[in-house]
Amino acid sequence: MKRGFYLGKYMPPHRGHLFVCETAMQLVDELTVLVCALPDDPIAGPHRYEWMKEALPRARVLYHDEVVPQAPGEHPDFWEIWTNICKAAHPEPIDEVFGSEPYIEKLATVLNARPNIIDPDRIAFPVSATAIRNDPYSHWHMIPDQVRGHFQKRVVLMGAESTGKTTLAQHLADAFETLCIPEYGRNYDAVQRHVGWQSSDFDRIAATNSAMSIATYPHAGPVLILDTDPLQTRVWQKYLLDLPVLPQNTAQTADLYPLLSPDVPWINDGTRYLDTETKRQGFHDDCLCMLRQSGVNFCEISGDWNDRQSKSKDAIRALLSPKGLNR
Repeated sequence: MKRGFYLGKYMPPHRGHLFVCETAMQLVDELTVLVCALPDDPIAGPHRYEWMKEALPRARVLYHDEVVPQAPGEHPDFWEIWTNICKAAHPEPIDEVFGSEPYIEKLATVLNARPNIIDPDRIAFPVSATAIRNDPYSHWHMIPDQVRGHFQKRVVLMGAESTGKTTLAQHLADAFETLCIPEYGRNYDAVQRHVGWQSSDFDRIAATNSAMSIATYPHAGPVLILDTDPLQTRVWQKYLLDLPVLPQNTAQTADLYPLLSPDVPWINDGTRYLDTETKRQGFHDDCLCMLRQSGVNFCEISGDWNDRQSKSKDAIRALLSPKGLNR
């Protein structure tokens, strides 16, 4: 059996890493990938380990998080330390050591293996993990599906009925070449409205909206547009069941909430509840209260259709800019 070995930080994994792995698996019978991590890495090691396992089901993916020297100049026994790490992870003889960096030659020598440096000039996949961390949205096509959710920004449109949420959501998805998650509660209401609302209905709606988002993110662009989410679902629960608006768990909240003002004409499409200006303004105020209590990033969007488009796009562009990465 011919065995290959490839180690790195994969911070994050990108198409170039997977290219090396797929090439290696054509040349050896068994490929072992060692994901190395330190406690202060900008992307948590367990995430990278899971991503590589998911992306490489035919490889043996292992994990190492012991704090050890990262460069020969940091410790006089650097190569001995790393030889022991590699042999502990791969006690069987290694035939080829793969990678794209020059140090692969030395690593292969100490492991008594043959080096195989794949595309060191990054011609096939011109990208680096550092470039992705600094500006993931300019390198989106180089980010594997398994990793995209880590960088992807989610934008949820909130507001009362007939404020243009659905139309604007699809417009923004088209403008940013991404996907839009429709409002599940609207379809649910078409079936359940005659039964009478209960708290369990809103739990189901919120859970389904979240599930739709998770199912979509690998296929979407740098931003995912949602017509609603659990925060707005709870506002509807307050309105339809006459319950207080309570702060929500923000662990799964979106990165930006454009809140659409009700300063546009109300249109009755046969599924509306908020048939007066007072009701619409009250719902808007409840949304605003929810957003403030939850401590999320939001902006208020008002004006005509053109204003709503331009203001929303500007807010999303700011979110996707390198300066907006830490929001």
